[in-house]
Amino acid sequence: MNRLKNKLFYLAMCLCCFTINACNNDDDTTETGGTLHNAFAEFDTGSFNIYLDGEEVVIETDGLPNHTSPYWSDGHALHVEPTVTSYEEMAPGNIDHFNGSYTLTVPQKPVRASSSSSTGLGPIGLAVSGSVIYNDEEGPNIPLDNAVGSLDYTAAHTGPQSYHYHLEPHAWSNDDDKLIGIISDGFFLYGRKCNATGTYPTDLDASGGHSSTTQHTSEAEYHYHIQNELYLNQYYVLFPGDYQGTPNPIQ
Repeated sequence: MNRLKNKLFYLAMCLCCFTINACNNDDDTTETGGTLHNAFAEFDTGSFNIYLDGEEVVIETDGLPNHTSPYWSDGHALHVEPTVTSYEEMAPGNIDHFNGSYTLTVPQKPVRASSSSSTGLGPIGLAVSGSVIYNDEEGPNIPLDNAVGSLDYTAAHTGPQSYHYHLEPHAWSNDDDKLIGIISDGFFLYGRKCNATGTYPTDLDASGGHSSTTQHTSEAEYHYHIQNELYLNQYYVLFPGDYQGTPNPIQ
């Protein structure tokens, strides 16, 4: 009899423990992360590793573009002869001599900040090609004007530690609504046209941003565009404004 009671007691305790653990597991199982934004599907998989870490998106790239350029070393499969620039005008350094990597971590759902903040020198965003985005300055308070001659056909050049874009990147976007990349505050950057209307947006703020649907979402969301205003009478600067969100370091 005592042996039967002990067995019943043991079974009851096991059932209790099972129930408690099941309840605890239910409490610990929370929805975090969700899914990546549809726009990330356009980032070159040969250069990027993009994943969710809780409520943040981690974006890692080797910094190397997936298109041709005279800045690749002679003999490289993607090397082409310069067209809009020349070997004499080109900046020093070749793309394949850079041995760096870049990481940007942004909120999965970025929000606009209470006030804007100015961009600095160096990377301010990551392009879908794998390389980085710079603003409209060539140095501290030095406009891009004198460096335009060194830009290749897709408005990029090397130095000091990367191959990077300053102007509309004709390797994949030219007067259209193509995705350019992501700015370090987490908002996406698109070409000069708006996918929602098929033409140039007329409601852009000082940073080239507005809220509308894009080819990647059926709901309106804030994003940037290359502003449709000529620079030096022939170019379109990628990002001449301030961050409207909170910038995150690109390391």
